Amino acid sequence: MEITPEIKEQILSTARVLSIPMRVKFRGITTREVLLFEGPKGWAEWSPFTEYGDEEASIWLKAAIEFAFGVIPEPAKKTIKVNATLAAVKHVRAALEPFGNFEVVKIKVAEKGQTLQDDLDRIHEVRKYYPEARIRLDANGGYDIETALTLAKAMYEEGVPLEYLEQPVKTIAELAELGLKLKTMNIKIAADESVRKVSDPLAVAQALAADLLVLKAAPLGGINNALRIANEAGLPVVVSSALETSVGISMGVYLAALLDSDYASGLATAALLTEDVTDTPLIPINGEIPVTRITPNKNALTKLQAPTDRTEWWMERLERCLKN
Repeated sequence: MEITPEIKEQILSTARVLSIPMRVKFRGITTREVLLFEGPKGWAEWSPFTEYGDEEASIWLKAAIEFAFGVIPEPAKKTIKVNATLAAVKHVRAALEPFGNFEVVKIKVAEKGQTLQDDLDRIHEVRKYYPEARIRLDANGGYDIETALTLAKAMYEEGVPLEYLEQPVKTIAELAELGLKLKTMNIKIAADESVRKVSDPLAVAQALAADLLVLKAAPLGGINNALRIANEAGLPVVVSSALETSVGISMGVYLAALLDSDYASGLATAALLTEDVTDTPLIPINGEIPVTRITPNKNALTKLQAPTDRTEWWMERLERCLKN
């Protein structure tokens, strides 16, 4: 959609930069910074990670603008199923407690500074306390083929109810090679970074390098583009989040409801934050969260306001990206 001067003015005048502590270190960070703004359709979140350049951050901004100002389909579903998410921590039960009851848990593996044995120990702890839960393992491209294959064989031999390996290796070529080796074990590969961090999001599907696609509305430029990618790829999809507040997660919830995937969505990550911007955060109840937009609480906007220097950094970044 066209970013008119009026839209730019409203974004800049309503923008609020927030800094929110996390319950555990996740994706290498302990504090999540986000920018919220309001449009005629409601509030939206712009929260590309701070290390991302302006080109990538601008794609996230288009998604947020579409959600606040654009035209998107209205979902018929009222709730969606979600998985729990476990960071690369040792205290498994305490970390998973905020997710309540769940049928599926995504476990982060291949954390920098940790070993394959650390990953196996974490998986075994989950199996000990949650023996009925189905498992997803997310490596964020952190393994080489040999290590990913070793982990997969261990899961196969132990009879772990593994739904899939998420981005076990970095490149599309490596995914394709690993996928061939996993066929005999009937272990699926889901592509995440190979969808949202490449120039052609459909390349991984065209290369037959994955069994599923992990879609995130913000990095793909918005709900409408994510729907197009899902339709053209012709593969099962899982909708996931990027450590947003409930405002940002609500955009992913809309996408998940519209796609109506058989796979639980990775959209319960507000549980990883110590606080949220709303009195009704999108925290799962019996493994589900509602399909709804979120309006931030004014008190929360004040309480969680980022320091002046960080606010200035984000506002300068916003003005640059609005020009792209």
